[in-house]
Amino acid sequence: MTMLKDPSVKYRPFPQIDLPNRQWPSRTITKAPRWLSTDMRDGNQSLIDPMDADKKQRFFDLLVKVGLKEIEVGFPSAGATEYDFIRGLVDGGHIPDDVFVQVLTQSRDDLIKTSFESLAGAKQAIVHVYNAVSPLWRTVVFGMEPAQIKDIAIAGAKNLRDQAARFPQTDWHFEYSPETFSTAELDFSIACCEAVMDVLKPTPEKPIILNLPATVEAATPNIYADQIEYFCRNLPNRESAVISLHTHNDRGTGVAAAELGLMAGADRVEGCLFGNGERTGNCCLVTVALNLYTQGVDPELDFSDIDQVIQTVEYCNQLPVPARHPYGGELVFTAFSGSHQDAIKKGFAAQEARNDQLWAVPYLPIDPADLGRSYEAVIRVNSQSGKGGFAWVLEQDQGLKLPKKMQAHFSRHVQELADEVGRELQAGDIWDVFRKVYRLESPQHFQLVDYEESRAPDGTRVFAGKIEIDGQIQTVSGRGNGLISSVVATLREGFGVDIEIRDYSEHAMGSGTNARAAAYVECALPDGRVIWGVGIDEDVATASVRAILSAANTAR
Repeated sequence: MTMLKDPSVKYRPFPQIDLPNRQWPSRTITKAPRWLSTDMRDGNQSLIDPMDADKKQRFFDLLVKVGLKEIEVGFPSAGATEYDFIRGLVDGGHIPDDVFVQVLTQSRDDLIKTSFESLAGAKQAIVHVYNAVSPLWRTVVFGMEPAQIKDIAIAGAKNLRDQAARFPQTDWHFEYSPETFSTAELDFSIACCEAVMDVLKPTPEKPIILNLPATVEAATPNIYADQIEYFCRNLPNRESAVISLHTHNDRGTGVAAAELGLMAGADRVEGCLFGNGERTGNCCLVTVALNLYTQGVDPELDFSDIDQVIQTVEYCNQLPVPARHPYGGELVFTAFSGSHQDAIKKGFAAQEARNDQLWAVPYLPIDPADLGRSYEAVIRVNSQSGKGGFAWVLEQDQGLKLPKKMQAHFSRHVQELADEVGRELQAGDIWDVFRKVYRLESPQHFQLVDYEESRAPDGTRVFAGKIEIDGQIQTVSGRGNGLISSVVATLREGFGVDIEIRDYSEHAMGSGTNARAAAYVECALPDGRVIWGVGIDEDVATASVRAILSAANTAR
């Protein structure tokens, strides 16, 4: 079977929502929502090998550390493993006083009873009941009329009320989901939720949580936002309900749907760290939270050590976080393109020079340091990279700030190596080829042993030094207007090496007692060729001498 030339014979566009004067497009998100992690329930049930008790405990501890205050810890009626873990959380005193644990159950008497028993004795807890309400589920899965579906919701609500009364020592909160909300008739979803509220009688002081899931993402995010705004406008006693969003990612827009749903009036976001979940996954809490952060809104979740978060999530889920996953992926703070690297390098330099903290670096919507990432990993070099990339690596790894023209000179050598090895170049690769090109490796033909500089009676500078030539130390001297010209004269008169200095620059490397200096000389040979020399030493004058000898070694 192949893709249809005319998919309209098999698929229909999702209908628009009749919502005059919709308000959500002009709104912005100005505060963090309530968050619910479903990693240990929705995420766990989607794993090939579900987490054992040790991994679940490790994941729970991570969620608490990150700052989650509402955590769906499992489906206790699914079996002994789930039930025993949840009881262990309660009996072992592992639940902080400010954290609400939540369990999920279908709207069935026996399953609801087991769910309450799993949490009995907890300081506070949420029991989450659901039943599917959309036409496809009503007709194909259950074979029921709408009234029967609504009766299931009412029966579940009564059971929640009655079971909570059995365990008065726990502060019980309730959540109801009209499952498959995203593909159901809006008025019918409202009717089911209203019926549940009539039973449980929530108040503004103790509201019910109404979860409106995109169980299957079937339309563009703007339609989901329309559904949420319509629901919020038309739900009786809206002030006594917390509207929660549980978006799946079938169309790849689960995060966008959650953000637009918040703009449409929702209060809470459910999802998993890095978006694990059935099929294509749930809404990624990390992405939504850090999207808020980049807009200047405190997400009230802490991802300061995002690599540690990733390590725990990957261990517990046995699933990798993709290299290009927003904010957390291994490659999201890297640049291979030469123009990108150059822009990032300039951005960091400008950022350092400014007096304010406002972040403005090209291609990086967030400061990697805020997530515990180091700048050394920001730029990487391969055959697609330009001079900005390796220049940044050399600066970060070795402290060298190459002049612009020298970057262009060195770039072809980096390119040749990248083409030769056919892989990404590491900092060590770049440093090795730099030392080779600019004759920083020992032994070389000309190597400085020692020197003295003095002023002659006529005002010229005298260079008197010892230079090792192919293993033999020779005493040499020369005169010039300054140290550099006197060394050049020494090389020309003593060894026949004729180089003309065109440009010179230097800079400090580090500070304090460990500071060194780097010197760079651009030289022209008699045949017009341009060469460069580099010198590094604790003393800036000696670094200059070494730079000229570096060029002389190349000239030979």
